[in-house]
Amino acid sequence: MKTTLDINEPGLNVLPPGVERHIVNGGGLTAFQIFPDDEIEIVSEEGNQICEIICFNKDGKSEVGILNLKENSDKNFIRDILNRKDETILATNYQLKKRNLNIAQSKSSIVFDKDTPPGEKIKLKSKDKCYAIFSAPGEDMLITNQNPPSDLTIFIKRAKIINDKELNIIPDPIFEPLYEQNIDKETSIAYEVKEGDYIQVISPTGRQCSDFVAFDTRKLNKGIEKGLDWQTTRTFMGNTFPGPGLFSKFYDTDHEPLVEVIRDTVGKHDTFNLACTSKYYEDAGYFGHPNCSDNLTESMSKYGVQKQKGWHAINLFFNTSAAGLNSVISDESYSRPGDYVMFRALKDLTIGTTACPSDIDACNSWNPTDIFVRTYDKKKEFSKSFAFRMKTDSEKKLTKNSGFYERTSKLTRNFVDARGFWLPNDYTKHGLVNEYNACREKAVLIDLSSLRKFEIIGPDAEELCNYTLTRNIKKLSVGQIVYSAMCYENGMMFDDGTLLRLSETGFRWICGDEYAGEWLKEVAKKKNFKVIIKNSTDQISNVSVQGPKSREILKKIIFTPPTQPSIDELGWFRFTICRVEELQGIPLIVSRTGYTGELGYEVWCHPKHAPEVWDKLMEAGKEHGIIPAGFAALDKLRIEAGLILFGAEFDGQQDPFEAGIGFAVPLKSKEDDFIGKEELKKRKENPQKKLVGLELIGKEPAGHGDCVHIGRSQVGIVTSGCLSTILNKNIALCRIDAQYSEIGTEVEIGKIDGHQKRISAKVVRFPFYDPDKTRVRG
Repeated sequence: MKTTLDINEPGLNVLPPGVERHIVNGGGLTAFQIFPDDEIEIVSEEGNQICEIICFNKDGKSEVGILNLKENSDKNFIRDILNRKDETILATNYQLKKRNLNIAQSKSSIVFDKDTPPGEKIKLKSKDKCYAIFSAPGEDMLITNQNPPSDLTIFIKRAKIINDKELNIIPDPIFEPLYEQNIDKETSIAYEVKEGDYIQVISPTGRQCSDFVAFDTRKLNKGIEKGLDWQTTRTFMGNTFPGPGLFSKFYDTDHEPLVEVIRDTVGKHDTFNLACTSKYYEDAGYFGHPNCSDNLTESMSKYGVQKQKGWHAINLFFNTSAAGLNSVISDESYSRPGDYVMFRALKDLTIGTTACPSDIDACNSWNPTDIFVRTYDKKKEFSKSFAFRMKTDSEKKLTKNSGFYERTSKLTRNFVDARGFWLPNDYTKHGLVNEYNACREKAVLIDLSSLRKFEIIGPDAEELCNYTLTRNIKKLSVGQIVYSAMCYENGMMFDDGTLLRLSETGFRWICGDEYAGEWLKEVAKKKNFKVIIKNSTDQISNVSVQGPKSREILKKIIFTPPTQPSIDELGWFRFTICRVEELQGIPLIVSRTGYTGELGYEVWCHPKHAPEVWDKLMEAGKEHGIIPAGFAALDKLRIEAGLILFGAEFDGQQDPFEAGIGFAVPLKSKEDDFIGKEELKKRKENPQKKLVGLELIGKEPAGHGDCVHIGRSQVGIVTSGCLSTILNKNIALCRIDAQYSEIGTEVEIGKIDGHQKRISAKVVRFPFYDPDKTRVRG
């Protein structure tokens, strides 16, 4: 009989006691302490990737022999990588400086080679204590090549397990901390920070909550107690809780911001409830139970703060949400071991932080543990970021900037987190309306670098693509592109994207979901295909040039060799390999693709070239009225064009027919088998839902999730909606019961509770804008 202990929890540390997992990002490095008899396993996940290793013995001398390796490289890639300025490198440099280790005089060893197959492993064992650096070096990838540096995974099996610390992760400091303090479980601490300083609150074991209070120290010294206030914060931010980005501040009741959220690796917190109180436990029959409110009163009393029975705290890591029947519910925390929130103090602050003692409900997973606090000097700099995870049990990646950020950041502060990349939502001088109009009338530049790119290379590359995608890939010529769906075995669509054929044995899959690469690898292994799949997302930035003037703009600056089609010759869903201006110019790929329903192109380059490419495009487009456009305008453009979006028209629970792209499933002409084919045959013969266009009366737009009714019966749901400027109509995309999908069918959009307010609508032909695609094909 299985019990609660058998519940699968991939969000927590699922490795055996004493085993750690570290990821070395392609082109990057990681470093950590090794102890005698520790066992190290290095895995080349994607293959074709070397690993360079440097070790320093306990005396600080370079000695790779500690890991039974030989010095076999004079290149010292690690030294070059350490000259970069990203956060992992800064943290490693801090540790090297702290340990007084001289990287310049070190010798390295290289394991694996450029022909290493995917999944290849090497095992090492340490003879003695050492500090080791592992890197995955690689050169910048040319846009036409398919050789990006790729990730390595390192597992360490500790010879000696001390106090189960493998479940207690405190991230290494990036800079010298001003202050560090562990908060024992069921207690709290109070401390002060100066304006501009950073406060990092860490959940070392995961699934642990922490109440956070802060007061303006200057006011407090005058006897004025004005702390963080959730209601004021929610009102001003328009969110249940702030996060990194434009709406990131917590306010007091005087409407003054006290802290700004710089980084959040959890993304789920509570700004509704008080810190837990004695009354909460007494009402449950637990008299004298420790509670955060009493703990805060005790720790904050040294600063003269008055006693409070229930503190208005920011409940960090609490998984609290509004539920049905007007209730508020709480469940286990989303935090994983080592997750944290980082604030920047906007005033001199007096702060209280707890390690919540609740063990009578789910909030701390019924097991209260410690919290760790660290502060940094204001002179240091941390990038704003969320945490992105490809899968639940994947290591976190922090939101990064695209190659075009150097230019776009000077034009707007309104960035959104697009699956791990900061991309503009709109631009300060223009705004949604102007950006939308420019695309329909002139031209725009849209940074789409968050798209995931995967190189699929090898003799079985075509077979893998044909088996994992719904389109017939064998009909694809070199230089051609096809749009396709990617489905699970049950026929449900979990991603869509475009496939470029770069050679007879080389493809590039461009999609929205990073898991697509993992899926390709899993299928290739299962089918025993001889193929390599490498993630090239970090090696390719892409900007979309869209609008009726886009061709004229590109013609000015694109040089194409005789073997490639010119911009004038480039057909729809084809690409050309080219350069900026002349034979020695910046290497590019330009594809005639887009997401707006307009004539348009996408320009692909290496991130290091992105700022210059941006400048060239803006200069070439100046006389044609080109402006940058963000995601807000793009969403309106794609709805008009009837183009689907993950999270709106599909989310892994719809087949391609229900998602509105049945054309991408050629069941009659594609004889070869592909994943989900048999189920898709059944579903096509017995359709339950269909994506349709709706035209609404009035000017109140429909929103994602609005119910669609005929009489009292709900027959559909709105997936996307907007007011179309160019059509002067109120439009929406709707997934509706197939029997009501005929053009002209009258329905109603439900508002409030779906019944008290109804907006009349009818099913119309879609795409709404240019349904015959004369513009995009023109």
